Amino acid sequence: MVAAAFVFAIMDASMKHLAAHFGAFEVAALRCLSSVFLLCLPAGVQGSWRTLRPRSPLLHLARGLLGVVTLTSFVYAVRLLSLAETYSLFLCAPLLMTALSVPIHGERVPLRRWLAIGAGLCGVLVILRPFGSGPGSIAAIAAAALSATSYALSALTVRTLGRENSSASMAFWSLLIAGIGCAILGAGDLRAVPARDFGWLAMVGLCGALGQYWLTDAFRLAPPSVVGPFEYTAILWAFAIDWLFWSVAPTRALLLGAAIVIASGLFVILDERRLAQVGVTPASPPP
Repeated sequence: MVAAAFVFAIMDASMKHLAAHFGAFEVAALRCLSSVFLLCLPAGVQGSWRTLRPRSPLLHLARGLLGVVTLTSFVYAVRLLSLAETYSLFLCAPLLMTALSVPIHGERVPLRRWLAIGAGLCGVLVILRPFGSGPGSIAAIAAAALSATSYALSALTVRTLGRENSSASMAFWSLLIAGIGCAILGAGDLRAVPARDFGWLAMVGLCGALGQYWLTDAFRLAPPSVVGPFEYTAILWAFAIDWLFWSVAPTRALLLGAAIVIASGLFVILDERRLAQVGVTPASPPP
């Protein structure tokens, strides 16, 4: 998950650059389809196409459609906000995973974790203060919130898909369906990619393929309530990238809000570890 967060930060910075010249649907489609091509290379070289065979195709389809919403709303948000601002809002996704795992997977979340989720959402409110109240800011904030919610729902489907599908299969079909969906929705506003942007596109594809594979594998191997909070390391890369490439420094409110959200996620991790050491698993479905 930590490795996925790192390469996704590089990918998102590249998408922010492309979003200044192309529509959100086209950028999302380019991100998905370029990664699909790179995911196919190992299968072609090793002759392991059978590992990409989908099981539970309807759930793959649902995850792919959620990917359309996640990517296009994220691209729209990052076009108007800094990378760190967008990430700080998106960081509530792991907390949403923990909350949504109750109705979706029947997991039991203790009261102290609900309090941590509430504290994390309060951190999001602190983050929102410096964004202003203009229509563009409100739309970007709403897009980032929508992206976080759809991403949380998509991550929860991996627990079910991972029982019968390989990580490569889940990453491949998620990217392919999302890429085709974005291309269809943005068909009326597609533009040719000039040669000067090929390097950026290659960076998006390579980082997206690696990140998607590692992310899928992480959620397949561990519960979302445990793995998800490790995505918070992404904010460190976002701060660094904003400062190095756009000369944008984080505000005090942004740092404080991000710290609150991260602290909430770390509490969930430590609480899960403590209960595991004493042999208690409150996140398990009831008998």
